[in-house]
Amino acid sequence: MIDLYLNANVYSQVLIATLMTFSVTALGAAIVFIFKRINRNLLDAMLGLSAGVMIAASFWSLLEPAINDAEKLGMNAWLVTSVGFLTGGLFLIVSDKVFDKILVKRNRHHNNHNIKRSLMLIFSITLHNIPEGLAVGVAFGSIALGVSGASITSAFMLAVGIAIQNFPEGCAVSLPLRRENFTRKKAFIYGALSGIVEPIAGFLGCYMVMFVQTILPFFLSFAAGAMIYVAVSELIPESEKNENKNLMSLFIIIGFVIMMVLDVALG
Repeated sequence: MIDLYLNANVYSQVLIATLMTFSVTALGAAIVFIFKRINRNLLDAMLGLSAGVMIAASFWSLLEPAINDAEKLGMNAWLVTSVGFLTGGLFLIVSDKVFDKILVKRNRHHNNHNIKRSLMLIFSITLHNIPEGLAVGVAFGSIALGVSGASITSAFMLAVGIAIQNFPEGCAVSLPLRRENFTRKKAFIYGALSGIVEPIAGFLGCYMVMFVQTILPFFLSFAAGAMIYVAVSELIPESEKNENKNLMSLFIIIGFVIMMVLDVALG
């Protein structure tokens, strides 16, 4: 009976923590409601900013934790993360080809490249949020298992750190979608929904904590490879089409710095 109560209490904590991270993602996505008109320069800059955020997150939020977790679990850290990173990139390359074939058949009279870029952006950010949710679930599950060093404070601080990082990630989805002529409402919905996987992954991570700990380094590096692919193949080239290339490059750097600071300061 006591074990049942403790488990229920842990799941409640996971729910509260992951709903908080999801809410901040939605808050970031809601920034599209601030802009009444589409300004090409601004939205191209946001593409660059999004690319910078994704590149920084791929290392500070994903690869570095993957390496640390793999080392703690006694794995070959460089091998696990390299395989995961390459698999994530290759998965997006294959997905790119699949999207091309599907969109050519279904949208012959639309701008297929823009639709594909939007789908890949949503997918990559959503994929990135899965290991974040898993990490929160694992943190709280570790408390229930009595793992040394695990505490309510550290688990909630992890959730708070992820939540703050999720604000620019919500922006990174909704603003580029707005640039592709999505309505503000749709851009917000897709941006917010990219974070809904965190509560689901949180429960999964808590329930399967011992198993998830083993495969978490691979998942983290897989998500990093996927994010780098989208940033390098889609977001950066599109933002660099702008006449103000130096300004667009500056926004890529700014996005990187913002995400790096958040990750390092809250890590």
